[in-house]
Amino acid sequence: MICLGSSCYSRGNADNLTAIKSFIKLHNLDAAVDFRGHLCNETCNRGPVIQLDDTIHEEVTQSSIHNILDHYFNIDKQ
Repeated sequence: MICLGSSCYSRGNADNLTAIKSFIKLHNLDAAVDFRGHLCNETCNRGPVIQLDDTIHEEVTQSSIHNILDHYFNIDKQ
């Protein structure tokens, strides 16, 4: 899940949303991933926020989103 509340969205989740969609498409994960947005989870001061299963990632940036996704999906960089 990706927070699409106004604070997270304006603090970087607008760009993170695009990056996540591209990552899913690039790695053919469309059928394996239930990806959805949600509104505020009350951690606005630590946003942008994404959640993978039960793990919440805070202050997610363009430089960290790919590492988070690579690690979560066990994608080896070669």
